[in-house]
Amino acid sequence: MIRSVLIGTGSALPRTAVSNAELAQRVDTSDEWIVERTGISNRYIAQADETTSTLATEAGRKALEAAGVEADSIDLIVLATATPDQTFPATATIVQSSLGCRPGGIAFDVAAVCSGFLYAVGVADSMLRTGMARRALVIGAETFSRILDWEDRTTCVLFGDGAGAVVLEAQDQEGETPRGILATRLHADGAHNQLLYVDGGPSTSGTVGKLRMKGREVFRHAVVNLADVLREVIEDAGLSTSDIDWLVPHQANARILDATAKKLDLPPGKVVMTVGQHANTSAASVPLALDQAVRDGRIKQGDLVMLEAMGGGFTWGASLIRI
Repeated sequence: MIRSVLIGTGSALPRTAVSNAELAQRVDTSDEWIVERTGISNRYIAQADETTSTLATEAGRKALEAAGVEADSIDLIVLATATPDQTFPATATIVQSSLGCRPGGIAFDVAAVCSGFLYAVGVADSMLRTGMARRALVIGAETFSRILDWEDRTTCVLFGDGAGAVVLEAQDQEGETPRGILATRLHADGAHNQLLYVDGGPSTSGTVGKLRMKGREVFRHAVVNLADVLREVIEDAGLSTSDIDWLVPHQANARILDATAKKLDLPPGKVVMTVGQHANTSAASVPLALDQAVRDGRIKQGDLVMLEAMGGGFTWGASLIRI
């Protein structure tokens, strides 16, 4: 059976780290207020010369190095972002050129906000298994600081910039414990558009707009939806929660992560949590956390890893991977 096997990870952060204390100098907030409600202590903010494409390119390059493959062997790039460099063309095409990937390959963006990386993984997996591509670079990259309202302390303290990437390769995997993506489920419910959105766009206001969120309602939906989709994926794979070695969730809020793990009876020690260091980096948060856990040795080849996320739309999803 052909499966999409993860053979390398990479990530990138802007040069500038901004602590809660530094943020409190420009926003009416405090370190205590932010940590108590979110678990966030730090985030990275892109400077003028740092864009979604430059961060995505750096993360992609590191993932290629970790995989031990050349850029010209990549025939598919799927880039998840809500903050592209331009309205068009796709930021993925800029990354394709910057990395020196094979001209004529496939490159496009996916827009599903914080769930974007899961959507991108699902799309790439389908294309690899059907033979449209052999080796894919899947990236989540954001410069969310560009769309934040820095006068709104309830939202601007939550987000940061960054990028994460994985290399997936189509391989024939047999046996009882095959490597690769075992199951993925994706969902959306557009009825909740006004709970988490950006109040601008080319077709409406002609402006980029700013992020708006009703945090309490988003929290409530997130805990329920994430627990449900995780159970769906586990059932699809014919496994149980106890089989999972690591949960790598979207790093939105430490309280959401704790509540989701508790609903699934997952011990905190099995949850990769980086929200304190990076804040919410939207589509970049899952691959950023995954890369950190791979590089520090927590996640090893053979481990069963669950990825999950929920974002504006609402969109949500999960993917189970044997590394």
